[in-house]
Amino acid sequence: MLAVILSGGSGTRLWPLSREAYPKQFLPVVSDDSLLAETIDRSLLLDQQVRVLAITNEEHRFVVAAHLQAQAPERTAGIILEPVGRNTAPAIALAALAAMEENPEELLLVMPSDHVMRNTDAFREATAEGSKAARAGKLVTFGIVPDAPHTGYGYIKAGQSHGPYQDVAAFIEKPDQATAERYVSEGGYLWNSGMFLFRADRYINELERQQPAMMAACREAWSQRKADMDFTRVGAEAFKKCPDDSIDYAVMEKTDDAVVVPLDAGWSDVGSWSALWDIQPHDENNNVCRGDVITEDVSGSYIHSEGRLIAVLGVSDHVIVETDDVVLVADRARVQDVKKLVAQVKAQGRSEHRFHKKVHRPWGTYEGIAAGERFQVKRITVTPGASLSLQKHHHRAEHWVVVKGTATVNRGDDVLLLTEDQSTYIPLGVTHRLTNPGVIPLELIEVQTGSYLGEDDIVRFEDTYNRV
Repeated sequence: MLAVILSGGSGTRLWPLSREAYPKQFLPVVSDDSLLAETIDRSLLLDQQVRVLAITNEEHRFVVAAHLQAQAPERTAGIILEPVGRNTAPAIALAALAAMEENPEELLLVMPSDHVMRNTDAFREATAEGSKAARAGKLVTFGIVPDAPHTGYGYIKAGQSHGPYQDVAAFIEKPDQATAERYVSEGGYLWNSGMFLFRADRYINELERQQPAMMAACREAWSQRKADMDFTRVGAEAFKKCPDDSIDYAVMEKTDDAVVVPLDAGWSDVGSWSALWDIQPHDENNNVCRGDVITEDVSGSYIHSEGRLIAVLGVSDHVIVETDDVVLVADRARVQDVKKLVAQVKAQGRSEHRFHKKVHRPWGTYEGIAAGERFQVKRITVTPGASLSLQKHHHRAEHWVVVKGTATVNRGDDVLLLTEDQSTYIPLGVTHRLTNPGVIPLELIEVQTGSYLGEDDIVRFEDTYNRV
């Protein structure tokens, strides 16, 4: 079995904790591990022979690679990069084409990277039952047994039973409250989980039958693939021609071979702050508090601090989330509208929808500390053995002070070795590079001065990570 993990989403519904450049699948929103880490672990626990294949994009590729290297170095089947987002049906087609290279009948277990599953044993049992149907040529989806009427999920109407699985009678769009209540009271309706299981060849054949243009574009893109470090890059222009559609619309709603396996495993898609409140342990006042939080006369609320103390008095059913640069206060019943706030942030030309103050790079992180006219201060952390690109800037000079660890600095023709409390100056226009040759993280303070301090003022000459 190949566990295909889809990790291309931006996760704006959990803003401000989730940002486009570092969305919710990379965050420890439920436990000490990220949602992606939990998904990888859940995959590996299914069977000793399961391998993991990730589908992601250019921007998130190094974070996904770091997760796989840390958790599944011997059981990683690869990382496929989508040049552009074309929804789930084409992404899964690329995974199926990759599997076909070795075994056309390989089972593909397709999972989003940002879901929660509290009962892994129940998930393992459901996957085992689904595997039997998938090996027989069925296209399996997993339907979540509803524990309440929910208007935020699509539903699956189950048809004739075949023991552990049932035919899919219909896929149903997100209902209104009254309809959702009727579905739960009647029974026979399941939430659409967005997880699937089938043979690679069956998916390819079905997609070719239902969406020939999509399959043709995916085949062309796959035929033009190139290896780049740990990643597989498909033909960009060919993939851009691919129709944009989900697997539900492109295949599952049209095929005669769709079946559903009921799943009752404490599942959540963590699709909003209220969903996160639902699945976490509540205190005696029905609150969920994470981080440095104190409350008085507060009930039914989700309160999350990333650093500063949050003191809350006399409110009910609220969501309060603090990050380094944003504080969100919302009615818990209105959290689906967080996307409207994100739209305002974008419209104002701000950056808080895309980046945290701490920005992740393949070599480590940087964090803005202070900024003003013609200057900017950052805290830079470089992973042991990692190196920034050989680069120069047209509009800024840089001063570096080592706070912790050891730095090798290429500055023009000079090579410097700096230790704690030592510093250097990089004049405007001088080619330079920063490397951590040690075994502990390198931390330094960077002071930038100049007429323009944007991140796009970088001319790269060499780069370990093949960035442009």
